[in-house]
Amino acid sequence: MRFHDRRDAGRRLAASLDRLRPEHPVVLGLLRGGVPVALEVARRLGAPMDVVIVRKVGVPAQPELALGAVGEEDVRVRNASVIHDSGVTAAQLDAAEREAQAQVTMRAGAVRRVKPRIPLKGRTVVIVDDGVATGSTALAACQVVRTEGASHVVLAVPVAPAETVAALREVADEVVCLDLPRPFYSVGQFYDDFTQVEDDAVVACLREADALRA
Repeated sequence: MRFHDRRDAGRRLAASLDRLRPEHPVVLGLLRGGVPVALEVARRLGAPMDVVIVRKVGVPAQPELALGAVGEEDVRVRNASVIHDSGVTAAQLDAAEREAQAQVTMRAGAVRRVKPRIPLKGRTVVIVDDGVATGSTALAACQVVRTEGASHVVLAVPVAPAETVAALREVADEVVCLDLPRPFYSVGQFYDDFTQVEDDAVVACLREADALRA
């Protein structure tokens, strides 16, 4: 399955989530790439939209390989097998996590000036991303919303490897994924337009979502 862009992916993903409308969910876009996807999900469900801010902690020499991730509320997720295989020391891991946490704090400060956090206690929460590969950031996002009191966590993505989806079902109450392709090299390979989402586009999506409910 291929998607033209993130909005296209969001519209197709939203169609598979209609059953959640009676639960009055909160839709959270994973910053940044998940936000345009989440906007289309929120539009279809008539739901309020916010963001969840997490950051992957990469191996110093291979930043695309995830040692784990950090998120708001000081959540930390560690991938024990990658840490072992990479030979990263405890000091290196701590330094990488501190750097990633600083980025989360900075991004949260910028976003929260525009969009105060929506309370999640007792709510059904739909976490949306443009796809997952290793699943580290999605795992962190699930833990963040659990910390904030979400009663039911749904992770929704257009595309992901089957083994990652299986692992994420251990931390989310539900995982909705449109396609489980093999081989899977990167999320971007399934998009015609995978342009990086900038901060101003995130803000625009949040404002558009609020306007839909005005």
